[in-house]
Amino acid sequence: MKINIKAKPNSKHEKVEKINENNFVVCVKEPPINGKANLAIRNALAVYFKTGTKNVKIIIGQASRNKVIEILN
Repeated sequence: MKINIKAKPNSKHEKVEKINENNFVVCVKEPPINGKANLAIRNALAVYFKTGTKNVKIIIGQASRNKVIEILN
């Protein structure tokens, strides 16, 4: 399954908000430095979808706030 997310690094709270079936907003506490925010986003989505971190892959948008993520089952 592929989803679109809008990343919000440096947030006060970590959360995953579902906007519609394929669009999410992911807030994480980590800063977007050295991939820390991307790792936190993968972890948050893995918990949300109840899967492992290895099953969450960033396809497009490594250095962007708008990302396309693939969730493998």
